[in-house]
Amino acid sequence: MKKRATLFFNISLLILDMLLVGLAFVLAYYLRLATEYPPPLNIPPLSQYSGMMLIQTSSFVAVFFFQKHYHRQRAFSHFDEFSAVFSGSSIGALLSVAITSFVFKNELDYPRLMIAYAWGLTIILLTLGRIVHSRIRWSLRSRGVEEERVLIVGPGEVGQLIEKQIKNTPGLGYRVVGFVAPNGTTPPAENYRTILGRSEEIPRLIQEHHIDEVIIALPDAPHEQLLEIISQCQLGQVAIKVFPDVFQFLASEVQVGDLGGLPLLTVKDTALRGWRLTLKRGMDLVLSAIGLILLSPLMLLMAILIRLDSKGSVFYTQERMGLDAKPFQLLKFRSMHAGAEEETGPVWASRHDPRVTRMGRWLRRFSLDELPQLINVFLGEMSLVGPRPERPVFVEQFRKMIPRYMERHAEKAGMTGWAQINGLRGDSSIFERTKYDLYYIENWSLWFDFKIILKTLVQIFRDRAAY
Repeated sequence: MKKRATLFFNISLLILDMLLVGLAFVLAYYLRLATEYPPPLNIPPLSQYSGMMLIQTSSFVAVFFFQKHYHRQRAFSHFDEFSAVFSGSSIGALLSVAITSFVFKNELDYPRLMIAYAWGLTIILLTLGRIVHSRIRWSLRSRGVEEERVLIVGPGEVGQLIEKQIKNTPGLGYRVVGFVAPNGTTPPAENYRTILGRSEEIPRLIQEHHIDEVIIALPDAPHEQLLEIISQCQLGQVAIKVFPDVFQFLASEVQVGDLGGLPLLTVKDTALRGWRLTLKRGMDLVLSAIGLILLSPLMLLMAILIRLDSKGSVFYTQERMGLDAKPFQLLKFRSMHAGAEEETGPVWASRHDPRVTRMGRWLRRFSLDELPQLINVFLGEMSLVGPRPERPVFVEQFRKMIPRYMERHAEKAGMTGWAQINGLRGDSSIFERTKYDLYYIENWSLWFDFKIILKTLVQIFRDRAAY
């Protein structure tokens, strides 16, 4: 049943793409007639463009197929969808123009304006169509269609975290059947009902419970134990996923080289340099300036309300560590009572903090207390996107505990970041936040920054900050 559902969704997506590419071609034909100036003369009827439309549709679908757009991951955001469609459509448009020029030569008019319209309309229609298709698929999965039965190896804290995430996202279509305890370990007492057996019994459990996927949640297990468990899973012919340990995550960008024939491992340089650095700084400068201009009336209103709500200054400055671990003064709207840290000392923000004012709680709810950091960005002390800056006292603690922690400071600190939009903010695990921060630094791109900014805006209005 699951295979049939997967096949149906893939085929329906393929047919939807073909129809939308064809529709974009037809709309481009009529849009060209309506907008081109001076008006075109002796334009062939649309029926004579049928061969060209077939070439364009085939080219787009072929590009999407080879880019594996029809072998979709279960967790695929709308931002990633747009990026994939934009890339595939651009390559497909170039391919279709090349094939059309070769096949028809000078037999048929195919103006540049129509090419541009067809390209732009295809991106818009395919993105909207695929979003609707994915939402329908997500809804059906949450009702049990295309269900993947999951077995988690490791009933500890990490295994519980994975189970919780699966339950919170029913649209992924996963259902946790139970846990498997590693050989030679004592499982937690609270999980005794869901533990189906030991790792040596994995092949039998896969067969008895019709398991589709096994997730190994043992980040601290020795490699020999992981290899043994993986070999047990492979006997059952299921998909296998492994929750990585810190070293595996941080060493994901290791490259193999040699020195006169002697093999060496080189860790990817995480620092932005050259034109990439200039491009990122240019984006920060332009967007922060626009933000300060457009939001200045709102910021003035908030400053007045803060002053009326409680005694103390409107702004709150705090020393944070930025680029190259150099300190700078981070600006925020004051959300706590004046002198709040005189008794408690430096502590992380937490939910229901009694030191927060009434106005401050409202500001934090929508992350409006962060707006003055646009000044830090404009002055070059911060970036719009990057690892969130920590206070020096915490940096000294974390650098001794976490491998490669200081590489977070190879880039400017950001108002938002990859860790924050994935739910790691406030008093969340600094180990997990470091993983996400280093992933962002090692995989930076301008589109990655825009994606994080857009997701941050969506989360502010949809989920709202907890603190």
